[in-house]
Amino acid sequence: MSPDITARSELYGTAFRASFRKLQPRALMGNPVIFVTAVTAALTTVLSLRDLALGTEGAGIGLQVAFWLWLCVLFANFAEALAEGRGKARADNLRATKAETVVKLMAHADDPAPRQVPSSGLRAGQIVLVEAGDLIPTDAEVIRGVASVDESAITGESAPVIRESGGDRSSVTGGTRIVSDHLVIRITAEPGKSFLDRMISLVEGAERQKTPNEIALNILLAGLTLIFLFVTVTLEPFARYSGVVIPVITLAALFVTLIPTTIGGLLSAIGIAGMDRLVRANVIAKSGRAVEAAGDVDTLLLDKTGTITFGNRMADAFVPARGTDERGLAMAAFLASLSDETPEGKSIVELAEKLLKDVTRIPEPGSEPVPFSAQTRLSGVDFSGTRLRKGAVDAIERFTGQKADTALHARIEEIARSGGTPLLVAENERILGAIHLKDVIKPGVRERFAELRAMGIRTVMITGDNPLTAAAIAAEAGVDDFLAEATPEMKLDYIRREQAGGRLVAMCGDGSNDAPALAQADVGVAMNSGTPAAKEAANLIDLDSDPTKLIEVVMVGKQLLISRGALTTFSLANDVAKYFAILPAVFVAAYPGLGVLNVMGLESPQSAILSAVIFNALIIVALIPLALRGVGYQPASAAALLRRNLTIYGLGGLVAPFVGIKLIDMGVTALGLA
Repeated sequence: MSPDITARSELYGTAFRASFRKLQPRALMGNPVIFVTAVTAALTTVLSLRDLALGTEGAGIGLQVAFWLWLCVLFANFAEALAEGRGKARADNLRATKAETVVKLMAHADDPAPRQVPSSGLRAGQIVLVEAGDLIPTDAEVIRGVASVDESAITGESAPVIRESGGDRSSVTGGTRIVSDHLVIRITAEPGKSFLDRMISLVEGAERQKTPNEIALNILLAGLTLIFLFVTVTLEPFARYSGVVIPVITLAALFVTLIPTTIGGLLSAIGIAGMDRLVRANVIAKSGRAVEAAGDVDTLLLDKTGTITFGNRMADAFVPARGTDERGLAMAAFLASLSDETPEGKSIVELAEKLLKDVTRIPEPGSEPVPFSAQTRLSGVDFSGTRLRKGAVDAIERFTGQKADTALHARIEEIARSGGTPLLVAENERILGAIHLKDVIKPGVRERFAELRAMGIRTVMITGDNPLTAAAIAAEAGVDDFLAEATPEMKLDYIRREQAGGRLVAMCGDGSNDAPALAQADVGVAMNSGTPAAKEAANLIDLDSDPTKLIEVVMVGKQLLISRGALTTFSLANDVAKYFAILPAVFVAAYPGLGVLNVMGLESPQSAILSAVIFNALIIVALIPLALRGVGYQPASAAALLRRNLTIYGLGGLVAPFVGIKLIDMGVTALGLA
C-alpha cells in the first residue's frame, strides 16, 4: 500500500473516531444547529424505544428516523474532524522539528567559553552560539556572523538561505539548522511562544477561533432553528384542531429536515479547510479573520522589487551606434561580460547568447579580464591588443575620449526616461553602442493584475524609484496606481487614506520599516525571511518568502467566502424543497386537497418522512469533499458571481431534494422499510 493511501486511511480513521468523541454535549454546543439535531435524535431514540417496549405501531419507523438523525450528527462531526485532521497532520510534522537539544550559552557576544545547557531553559535576551550542524533552538536574531541555514523543515524549500547580522535577513527560526559557518544569536522568544509554537497552535483546527462572519452566520442559523422549532411545536395543536394526531417522532423528523442542517453541519469544516488551504500554500494565518479579510480586499499594495520585478536590472536590448551592427555589438558585450559575475553581467551574456546562438563561453586565448571597480565604473577584457569595455555612459566616454554620436545619445536619453539604465560598450577608442538595462517585469504579472482587476481589486505598486521610473514600470506591469519614493510614513498615510474611504487594504513586506504599514493594513503578509518586527506586525506569514503569494492569499480568502455563501444558498434551497416532501405527508389525511403538493409522488406519509430524513443525512456526506476542497473560483464581478451562485447552488439546491428523496423513497418502499 502506498504511503499516500496509508496516510489517507489514518486520517479518515482518526476523523471517524473523533466524530464519536464530538458527541459530548460541550463539543456539540459550539454548533447550535447540530446540537439541536442531537437533542432531537436523543428524544426520538427514547420515544421509539418506549413505543417498541409497549408494542406501539410505528416504533420501527421511529427507530429508523432516530438512526438517521444520529447519522446526520455524526456526518457533521466527521466533516469537522476531517478538516481538523488535515491541520493536525501538518502540526505533527512541525512538532517533529522541535527537539530538546544542548545549546552553547554565552555570557556575552565575545564569550570565549560558552557553557552547554538544555535548550528548554532558554529565555528571551540570552545569547547562544550555533555552529555548522546545530539546530537553532528557538526564534532569535543574528547579532554576529554570516551562515547558510537549512529552513526546509519550515518552508519546504531545499536550498539553504543566508542569514547574517544587520539588515532584513537577521531573523532565524527555531527548528532550522545551520549548514555552514557559525552564528551568534540573541533569543527573542520566551519558552512556548516561538514562531514554531504559534504555527503549531494555529494549524490545529481545534484551536481555530470562529471569525465574525462565521459567528454572524451561526447566529442566523440559530435564529432559523428557533423559528422552525416554534413552527413545529405549534403544528401539533393546529393538527388536533383539524382532527389529526401527529406523532412526536413525525414532528421531530419534520423539525430536523426544515432547519438548515446541511450548512450547519459543514460550516466549521468550510472555515477550517480555508485556513488549511493557506497552510498547504505555506502561509500561516494568525487568525481566521485575516483569511476572510483577504477575500474582501479592495486595495492591494505590492513592493516593486522582488514582487513585480526580478529586482536586478537585466539586459533587455542592444542599441548599436552608427557603423556597428547588432551582432557585432552583442559579441563585444558578450566578451566584455564573460568574467562579470554580477546579475547585470550575467544577463548581458544570456541576451547575447540568444542573439548570436552559435557563440560559446570560451574566453579569447591570452585574454585578461578587467574586473569592475567603483572608481572606474568599467569592466571588460583585454586580448591581442584589443581592449573591450562596458560601463556607465560617462565612464566609457572618458575611457575612449569620445562622445556618443547624436543618434545614440538620443537613444540613451530615451532609455533613461523610460526608467532603464544605459551602459555603453567600447572597443579601444570606439563606442560600439549601448545596452539597455531594465528592471524586468516578472512573466505573467500583468495577467495576474488583470485577474485582480476583474475581481474588483485595485493594485498599487510601492517603490523607492523616482516618479518617472515608477510610472514607466507601473504602465508596463499593468498596475492601477503607484507610490514613488515611498517612505514608511508615506506607506502608512496611504493605507490610512484608503481605509478612511471604506476600503480594505492588503500589503506585504519584510523589513522593519514595513512594520507600521503591515500593522495598519487589514491584511498584512510578512515574509518569513524578514525581520522579527515585520513578522510580529503582520497577521499572515509566508514561509516561502514569496511576495507574489499575496495574490494567492486573496484568492484563498475569496474562495472561502464564496464556498460558505454557495453552500449556505444550497442548504436553504434544500430546505424549501423538503417542505414539499414532508408537509403533504403530515396533513394529507386531514386535508386530502394537499395531495396536489405531493409533486414527487411519494408512496406514503411514512416513506416520505423517512426518505426526507435519510436524504438530510446523506447530503452532508455528499458535500464534505466540496466543503474541504472549496468552491471553484474564477475572477468575475460581484453580480456575475451572485448569478452563478444562484444558478448552480440555488437551483441545484431546489432540484437535488426532489430527485434524491424520490429515489430514496423508491428504495425504502422496495425494501419494505416503510
